[in-house]
Amino acid sequence: MLGEEVLVITSEFDRWADTDGVPARDRLDILGLDATGRLVVVELKRGTADRDVHLQAITYAALVSRFDLDTLAQAHHNFLQGRGESLELEACRRRLLDHVDGDWSQELLQRPRQVIIAAGFPKQVTHTVVWLSEMNLDIDLIQVGLWKVQDQLIVGFTKLYPTPEVEEFTLAPARIEAKAAARKLEERSRTRNAVHVLVEAGLLPDGTRMRLVPRHGVTESLREAIHAWVGEDSSRGAATWSNGTAKPLTWGADGNPYSPTGLANHIFTSVTGRKADGIQGTTWWDVDTSDVPDTVDPDEWAALAGFSLASLARQLRGSAKDWTTLHSLLASLPSGRWTTYGDVAAAVGSHALPIGTHLATCGQCPHAWRVLNAAGRISRGFRWTDATRTDSPADVLAAEGVSFDAGAADPSSRLTVDALKSLLED
Repeated sequence: MLGEEVLVITSEFDRWADTDGVPARDRLDILGLDATGRLVVVELKRGTADRDVHLQAITYAALVSRFDLDTLAQAHHNFLQGRGESLELEACRRRLLDHVDGDWSQELLQRPRQVIIAAGFPKQVTHTVVWLSEMNLDIDLIQVGLWKVQDQLIVGFTKLYPTPEVEEFTLAPARIEAKAAARKLEERSRTRNAVHVLVEAGLLPDGTRMRLVPRHGVTESLREAIHAWVGEDSSRGAATWSNGTAKPLTWGADGNPYSPTGLANHIFTSVTGRKADGIQGTTWWDVDTSDVPDTVDPDEWAALAGFSLASLARQLRGSAKDWTTLHSLLASLPSGRWTTYGDVAAAVGSHALPIGTHLATCGQCPHAWRVLNAAGRISRGFRWTDATRTDSPADVLAAEGVSFDAGAADPSSRLTVDALKSLLED
């Protein structure tokens, strides 16, 4: 309900005091931290919200906006301790830092997102929240419903405001133009979303080599300066990908993990001596197609040349890594017919590379030998799950009646995307 990658820092928090040192009675229901580095203030109501519930949320947001890393680490430590979990204060501090995709920003902490969850909202609340959102405050209204069906309780949640259309066309542009902090948030969210898309699609195998190509946020003269700096030590221009959403790049120069934007900012500062502002780091890293992973088809891999992480993510948005559907499709491939990684990917809503990687590593994929590369040839990344097998997929297909000409399968035996989709529907 709170959004992707929200870490709960504490709940039922009331450890603040007024200027006279008298403890306040206000109790914050939930305080979270999202992966962009913003705090999330959550107000929970059992029934219909009060007419002034938004004022409570704003008050809590104002109070926590003054928190720093040490305050939050202490709150998280106390929260875990109260739940019987033992975690040292420094470990709590590190957990918060590791959760944020990019550098820790006190400026972003000062702009908490607010979420109010209730069974219903008076018009005074909804009208006020709409206006506050237009004034660049982030407030979500989530309605909770409870039903009893055959002696079982069913709960459902509906986001009343903002709707996706309002978020995209009304609020987001206004916030971006309002403050530099909103621009930073947008950049971080975009980077995080690109990484999530790539990880969820399974496009890049662990260990994929990446190369530095500075683009967004730098002038031509700065690009030349960065290239010259990399020329002094080639490891500065290389990184290795791993499928984690927080810090997926390991830099060749120091062996440390970074987010794409975090590493781009680090390189920018190392070259210029200045702090970077608003760089979209996923545009800085291209797949190094000269280094081909064992599990992929070289021809498919070569097609990624010139693509940055950001451009790959744009291609993959909406793709799925649903191996259940894939396995069902593979099981239905008839003897004597073949198809391609790309056609299978299109049929199940994925991409050719993760399909090839999965077939090479799964161990349970039926009829994997009936999937060839785009040229109708056996992929050099193909692996039998039984390492003792000495025959080739071409031998098996030939025994099933598929003829080969100069290593390429007969195109008349190929199953197209439409045919594959029909198999899934049957």
